[in-house]
Amino acid sequence: MAAVAGLSPAIAATPAKAAKSITPRTILVVGDSLSAEYGLKRGSGWVALLGQKLAAENVPASVVNASISGDTTSGGLSRLSGLLALHHPSHVIIELGANDALRGLPLQLTEDNLNQMTQAAQKTGARVLLIGMQMPPNYGQDYGARFAALFVNVAKANKAALVPFLLAGIADAPDSLRLFQADRIHPRAEAHPIMLANVWPELKKLLK
Repeated sequence: MAAVAGLSPAIAATPAKAAKSITPRTILVVGDSLSAEYGLKRGSGWVALLGQKLAAENVPASVVNASISGDTTSGGLSRLSGLLALHHPSHVIIELGANDALRGLPLQLTEDNLNQMTQAAQKTGARVLLIGMQMPPNYGQDYGARFAALFVNVAKANKAALVPFLLAGIADAPDSLRLFQADRIHPRAEAHPIMLANVWPELKKLLK
């Protein structure tokens, strides 16, 4: 494009560069009940708080919450292509896997599904953030270690970002019961700012 009359080429190009630098981005969250505000007042979950955080930080990005309570990695994989085509996200946050474990699904299946989801998102140009989970001690030390490791494996294999444990500072807190709903599975509203605090540092790096 020709330079504007009376301006140097460098100055004339500045508005275009500035416009490109503030192009709004779309963050797609594909998760389960931990991201779908299960048992909470709408707008109080960590994904909704993320939208508020982006606005407060003046980050030009919108959030699409495509989380479904009870969803597994198989469910997420089956609907991801449609979500990618519909929303064209610049970033994809994958928060799935806990329900796989609760249903006793093979760990390899969970890992394979997460690999496929990560790769599918990356092929569209989106940057991926995996959200890891951990199982309670009653699942056994060996199972718990292998479950936690699969998120690390997927992140390393695909060079994706990782939050090792969404419920860090909640499930492992000394007074953890007060932070959970009566089912002792789903965090209360007051725990969701902590969940966002676990996610934000890694997401912020991807948004730069």
